[in-house]
Amino acid sequence: MLAAASPTALVQQTREKLIDAAGPVFAEHGFHKATVREITDRAGANVAAVNYHFRDKAELYAECLRAAQCTAMEAAGECECPSEAARDRLRHFIDRMVRRLLNPNRPKWHHAIMSREMLEPSGALDQLVERGIRPDCQELMEIIEDLAGEKVSRDRTFLLGFSVVSQCLFFLQNRPIIERLYPKYNSKPPAVEELVEHIYVFSLAGIRAAK
Repeated sequence: MLAAASPTALVQQTREKLIDAAGPVFAEHGFHKATVREITDRAGANVAAVNYHFRDKAELYAECLRAAQCTAMEAAGECECPSEAARDRLRHFIDRMVRRLLNPNRPKWHHAIMSREMLEPSGALDQLVERGIRPDCQELMEIIEDLAGEKVSRDRTFLLGFSVVSQCLFFLQNRPIIERLYPKYNSKPPAVEELVEHIYVFSLAGIRAAK
């Protein structure tokens, strides 16, 4: 006979079910239009479960964003670059970002909820930025400063960093457009390694040419 799940395990299971149910609802309707009733119905839980596990809808939404971000970071692999050379660190940074964004095993709602948060920022965005995005930004700024030297201003460094990141985002957010402009991409998309190499070579040349 299988042993019954412990109370702690049951609590965790309910919490995970609520996040798994809430993510698609928030992604589809946005934070303000999503209802706790629809979320709990999908999760097979009662309405009071949201308050018990998350305090309120806002905290549940923040947990969904955290889940989407953490899953992406875990899929990217090793955080630390084994090399101290700036060009190797740049390639490592791009590789991790592309693997985060294009990981085929991530639930579709992960991308959708993050995109909606960019269109309709909530109070949870500040937490998201401070916990995961700002550290990445700081890392990229340091890499660019090492590559460009003192000839590039802080403002220019940020613009260069945004250009690197935007190339990575483009292949996720604009895929429907890419497939229509270049149909081959639909049937035979480039491998992650190919995209990483392209973005890396293009970015490295741009950073080194910056003044």
